[in-house]
Amino acid sequence: MLLNVRKPSGITSHDAVNYIRRLTGEARVGHGGTLDPFAEGVLVIGVGRESTRKLHQILKGTDKEYVATLRLGQISTTNDPEGEIKGVASDEEIKFLTDEKIRKTLQDFTGEIEQAPPIYSALKIKGTPAYKLARRGQTPDLPKRTITIRALELLEFKPPLLKIRAVVSAGTYIRSLAEDIGQALGVGAYLQELVRTRVGEFKIEDSKTLEEVEKDLRRK
Repeated sequence: MLLNVRKPSGITSHDAVNYIRRLTGEARVGHGGTLDPFAEGVLVIGVGRESTRKLHQILKGTDKEYVATLRLGQISTTNDPEGEIKGVASDEEIKFLTDEKIRKTLQDFTGEIEQAPPIYSALKIKGTPAYKLARRGQTPDLPKRTITIRALELLEFKPPLLKIRAVVSAGTYIRSLAEDIGQALGVGAYLQELVRTRVGEFKIEDSKTLEEVEKDLRRK
């Protein structure tokens, strides 16, 4: 059984998996692509041995789509709202940005690019997640990786907030993309809000909340 779950903000992807595990009584439950606790949206969950195997086959190399809100003029140690935040540009500097300049900058990021993963990530270095090393005050050395940005679209610019739509290849970190866009615009940025709207053929309009999934399962 594959479930298209709409993960709410405020819980981890692992919390959502545990929720489904308790509901179904199935030990083998997995998800197809972590969403950070502050993020929400499509989380594909596989229930049972066969489905968890299918999960990796279906989602391997699958594009993902997001609606991301960047907070310009500030940066974060974790590139998101959960880190230590400091200002690097004034509101006046941000107001000088135009839609045309923003669209040109977004265009510069489309296609195949090199991206450095955020140090606060689950990528492992000699068996230890990078975020654990970062919390100890270390700076993990995470090599850049090649990713593909299929599309970047300006949805709304209301200073200091910039909302964009991004279609990206697997392995892309939207937090890193937000930081890089902020640097390219010359004002800094961090990822304030994130909604994953699609994972391959799994779309947010077809997703269900955990509560809705629970109701469906109880009817069976």
